[in-house]
Amino acid sequence: MKNIIINIVLTLGLSLSWQTLAAEPDPRQKLSELALSSERSAEHIARNQYRHPAETLNFFGLKPDMAVLEVWPGRGWYTEILAPYLKEQGHFTIAQFRQDDGTLKGERAKFWARLSAKLSERILENEAFFGTVHEVELDPPYLQPALATAQFDMVLSFRNAHIWDESGHLSATLQTLYDLIKPGGVLGLVEHRAAPLSDTTSVAVEGYLDEAYVIAAAEQVGFQLAARSEINANLLDSKDHPKGVYTLPPTLALGNYDRETYLAIGESDRMTLKFIKPAD
Repeated sequence: MKNIIINIVLTLGLSLSWQTLAAEPDPRQKLSELALSSERSAEHIARNQYRHPAETLNFFGLKPDMAVLEVWPGRGWYTEILAPYLKEQGHFTIAQFRQDDGTLKGERAKFWARLSAKLSERILENEAFFGTVHEVELDPPYLQPALATAQFDMVLSFRNAHIWDESGHLSATLQTLYDLIKPGGVLGLVEHRAAPLSDTTSVAVEGYLDEAYVIAAAEQVGFQLAARSEINANLLDSKDHPKGVYTLPPTLALGNYDRETYLAIGESDRMTLKFIKPAD
């Protein structure tokens, strides 16, 4: 009789354990659900086919309890996935464009400042969805205010490196990000990829960067390349467009000229690189 009671107790315990495991949401599945969230616009969801957010973030190794920095989120395309994913267990910070304090020069900088202001306003208005999102500014290569070193498990940058390179700040900005990451932490980087001519050279029209060049720049400041992925590759992108990457969607810089052609190509071919800051 005693053995029967013990077996019943063990059976019930195992059953409850399996029920508990089944009830726990799969973090990987949660990213897929957030990518299709009703909080996202139809336009943003339509870009999932080119940007593969759930697959990309899983490739980088994102976990819900991480401290994460997203660099230059723009309109918040990734922010609206990352913020709700991290809000319960993690810590999320965005490095916005420099705000317009009256000293900005150039229409592009002013446009970026407006994007950042709109995103900040949206986050405040939808706190229940976004949770607590900490904000700083990145005016390459410097952060304002400066952040303590080695505080992030992961730093994410989507299609920003070409802008830092254009201004001559790629190496220094990568150094800034390196210093912010904990030993053993990850830099996840997605960037428009130039057309290779050989193993050592490429043709980089406006907005594109050579993959080997980006890897070398990251390794020069101390990162180690952990993995690369073709998740965001686009073989239809010839990379020789009149206005470079901006010819393609979502910018469509040529307006209605050959619009259907460029829509059929889709967004640019992109490298997806996972770097590690050495643990020692």
